[in-house]
Parts: sequence; structure tokens; C-alpha cells
Amino acid sequence: MASAPASPVRVRFCPSPTGNPHVGLVRTALFNWAFARHHQGTLVFRIEDTDAARDSEESYTQLLDAMRWLGFDWDEGPEVGGPHAPYRQSQRMDIYRDVAQKLLDAGHAYRCYCSQEELDTRREAARAAGRPSGYDGHCRDLSDAEVEEYRAQGREPIVRFRMPDEPITFEDLVRGEITYLPENVPDYGIVRANGAPLYTLVNPVDDALMEITHVLRGEDLLSSTPRQIALYKALTELGIAKETPAFGHLPYVMGEGNKKLSKRDPQSSLNLYRERGFLPEGLLNYLSLLGWSLSADQDIFTMDEMVAAFDVSDVQPNPARFDLKKCEAINADHIRLLDTKEFTERCRPWLKAPVAPWAADDFDEAKWQAVAPHAQTRLKVLSEITDNVDFLFLPEPAFDEASWAKAMKEGSDALLRTAREKLDTADWTSPESLKEAVLAAGEAHGLKLGKAQAPVRVAVTGRTVGLPLFESLEILGKEKSLARIDAALARLAA
Repeated sequence: MASAPASPVRVRFCPSPTGNPHVGLVRTALFNWAFARHHQGTLVFRIEDTDAARDSEESYTQLLDAMRWLGFDWDEGPEVGGPHAPYRQSQRMDIYRDVAQKLLDAGHAYRCYCSQEELDTRREAARAAGRPSGYDGHCRDLSDAEVEEYRAQGREPIVRFRMPDEPITFEDLVRGEITYLPENVPDYGIVRANGAPLYTLVNPVDDALMEITHVLRGEDLLSSTPRQIALYKALTELGIAKETPAFGHLPYVMGEGNKKLSKRDPQSSLNLYRERGFLPEGLLNYLSLLGWSLSADQDIFTMDEMVAAFDVSDVQPNPARFDLKKCEAINADHIRLLDTKEFTERCRPWLKAPVAPWAADDFDEAKWQAVAPHAQTRLKVLSEITDNVDFLFLPEPAFDEASWAKAMKEGSDALLRTAREKLDTADWTSPESLKEAVLAAGEAHGLKLGKAQAPVRVAVTGRTVGLPLFESLEILGKEKSLARIDAALARLAA
């Protein structure tokens, strides 16, 4: 475990509002949030919305809603404010223009007039000669005459940052010491020809002005780190930055085929997990295991326990594979950890229209309260509650035809008639009495309980699997249960 940082921790989570949030983004937010809370630091929530073609207000709203649903609180940012407002990059353009000009004036940046065709030609030539194919510094030291000639041609320059001609070494909090040689990190663009600032400028400028001490982000951004470190040095010389933050690059989250999980993968969408009824605490518990663990023998823990133990130095650098079945299993454990009252309330969205298939007037609160403890031990996700309890609130069972065919074999009608007779005289306030009745019916036909109860279950609930049968019969009640057995007998006769 690493020692506490010398200065107060300030981390940031800075997504772009493009499309639905995905689980890799959530994992990054989680590690930043846990790191800040562990060190009693500050979490800055910043919106990187400078790409007008891809960003949208709808996605921005979804981001805020997702953060709230996940239970993340932030100390500075949208809806909270703070000393470094505004926290949306689209509202900070004057700042970036000013910094870009200062970099130009100080010689840390220069205007590049190369056309795309010229860049492509020189890159192909470099590759053919076995040299690095990055920008070759053509416009680094143009004379006034050369600049005038380019301007006369009507060329609109971009602004490039001037990289130092020396190796850049830094200590990654996850991966250890990393060195980049200058030939592998060429000068790079920071402002487009139309004057729009690029991510390569706005991200580190905001981190500098917001005094971020630790940058925890995805491994895919590792190659940009030496460029940002060089820019930080220039910003420090200009009095814009106080220090260079520490960097920690989090491992890839892998999907099917051991490929990086992308926004295009169906299982990457956070909305999918919300719609299926994952608990925020269950999903976050699983995502925390993608690169980190509380201990070797404990997979289930609360977010408070994670915060108490989390340090980024414990994050593993190797890619982590997203396993949906394990995610579901961990969520199921968190469902069991809820007290019954909390469980009944969390299920409410799946017990109402338009999700629930029954009429609002047919919902019976007393039956729901009675069945909830039995359902809580069976669910992996909350959305499964609808199919598990629909037999209580629908006028007739929603028969799964495959279940009917599987359970209603030859002789099932005779078994059902015997079961009905036994159940008619049973004690309907005792699940054990109902079990004895079905057991006796099975014995009368040479069947064990498992075989005997299958036709009864399908007749009453419509499915071969579900909640405990005899508790379900008790909650549904004698009159409705026997009427459904009668209806199943009539169907078999037909």
C-alpha cells in the first residue's frame, strides 16, 4: 500500500457527452471517486464537450443522471459549482485561446502550414526509409519569407506544440517507470486551422488550472502522456500550472474475443444494466474487480469498504475481461444483502406499467409483501421479478408453451386430479401441508416430489421454474390455485 500523497488529492472525471455512458467509463469514474474519498480529497467532475459534431445535451443529461444513479458525489462540477468554474469546456474557449497565444509568444508552440497531402507524402517516404512516420518538424523554424509565402497561398495554419529533443520519463502509478524517446513523440497539434482547440490542449490546461494532482485514466491514453508532461513543463514556466500531476493508466476492459470493450458492444452500455435491474452497488462492486481487489478471498463488499482500502498502486496493469455471468452473480449477492423493505421498494419500477403485464387494479400489495422475501433469494437482477410474480396478479397464468409441453406429459391429467383432491383437504395456511398433499399425490402415481410438483407448478404459475411452489400456492390462495388446476385439466382434456 502506497503512503498518502504529500499534497491534498485532487482528481477529475472528465467524460465527453457522446452517446450512452459505458461500463469502461464507469470503472474510470469509480476508481477516481474511490481514490479521492480514500484520501479525503476532491473529485472534480468536468465535461469535455468541445466536439460540437458529436456532443449533445441529451448525452450530457444522461451523464449527470448516471452519476447520480451510481451514487457518485462530486465536490466541484456541474450542479455543484466550485472555484474553477465553468466546468464545461464549451464555456471555456476564451481560456484556451489565451493559453495557446501565450505558448506561441513564448516559443513553446508554432504555426504549421503543411497541407494534409504534404504530410501524407512525407510520412510515406519516412516509412519507406524505415524512419518514424510522425510529424517531421517541417514548420518548426520557418523564416518570415516562408511564412509570407504560405499565407499568400491562402493556407490556414494549425498550431503545434514544440516537443523537447530529449527522452521523457515518468513514474506511472500503475505501470512503474516509462520512458519515451523523442523520435517517437513528435510535435503535435493543439489548435485546428479554424481556431478550435484540440483535446491535446484543453485537457491538460484544465487539469493545470484546476490544480489536479493525480490523473487516473484509461490505458488507451498512455501514449499521449509524454506530450502532456512536456506541455505541463511549458505551462509551469508560464505560471499557468503549479505542478505536473502523477499519472496512473488503468487496464483495458476486454469484451468478447479478448478485444477491448467498445461503445459498440451491447454489453458495454450502462443503460442496459439499469434497464435489467442491476443494483448500482452490485455493478460497481463487479467493475471494481476489473483491475483491483479488496483481498484475495473477498469478492463481495460495499463501496464504503472499497473506499477504506483503495489505492491506485494496488491496481493491476493487465487487461481485465468483462464476465457478464460473474457480474450477475455479484449483483445477486447484493440483492440478498438488502433488507426486505429495501428490496420491495427497489423492485417497484418492474411492478408497474408499462413494464408489468398486469392491470394496475390487479396488483395486490399484501400478496407482494408476502412473496417478496421468497423472490429476493432467487433473483440475479431486479427485472426478473416481473416473470417471477406475474402469476399472482394476472387473471390467468402466462403459459410458457415450452414449459407446458415439458411438464404436461402422459398421465399428467391423472396426477393433477389426484393433487387437486389432496390439496382441497389440505391446510392452506401451511406450505408444509400443501407440500404433503402434492407428495401424497405423487406417491399415488409412483412419482417423487420433483416429478409430481412440475405439472402443478405449470398449471398454477405457467412456468416450470420460479419461486418456492408451496409458499406460492399459499399466497395465491386456495380458490385461485384450484381453479387454475381445473383449467389445466380442461386444457389437457381438449
